[in-house]
Amino acid sequence: MRLSWQRLGIVATGLALGIFVAIATLLPQTETLDTQILLAIHHLHTPTLDRLMVLVTYLGEPLVLLPFTLGMGGILFWQKRRLEALTFVMAIGGSLALNIWLKELFARHRPALWDQILQVPFYSFPSGHAMVSLVFYTVLIYGLVRQFRSYRLVMLTMGTGLIAAIGFSRLYIGVHWPTDVVAGYAAGLVWLTACWMFQSLLLAWRSETETVTD
Repeated sequence: MRLSWQRLGIVATGLALGIFVAIATLLPQTETLDTQILLAIHHLHTPTLDRLMVLVTYLGEPLVLLPFTLGMGGILFWQKRRLEALTFVMAIGGSLALNIWLKELFARHRPALWDQILQVPFYSFPSGHAMVSLVFYTVLIYGLVRQFRSYRLVMLTMGTGLIAAIGFSRLYIGVHWPTDVVAGYAAGLVWLTACWMFQSLLLAWRSETETVTD
């Protein structure tokens, strides 16, 4: 069963990488469809929903999640769960650094279709909120599910819903193109898999070292 999940994860990561490459290659051609989707979402605007979407988008703010990451990493390290602490900090911190690099690489302008609720100065592609929130909340929910298995369905549902809501909030506010958000999720999944592989290699190396020592 575990092997099946690993294979599924590898396939999903391969698809995510393919989606990211396809979007990155076709960026100039996607703007018309992106614009149509954003204008359709703009019709949903209400004052109440505006406030709600601003709150949701802050739950995925990379600079807000980073202090929580360092705090969680410190707690795990204090509990002598050093490998988990290293992987957690590397996953979120690395996704933030990678996102900044990708933004500079592609230098895609942000949408300017209406007066936006929030002003964001950085480049648009891929969405940092989508990318970092996927990594952060996936790692967080995974850890919680391991501790509270009886609530795994509730936590998985809530986590997935929150990650999706954060991505939608970026479109609602009008600071990202839809392809930015999709590419952000795709890049986040690829980076998450890379971190998982890194942790697996470290675990295997530690196991071999302990065996030789014994």
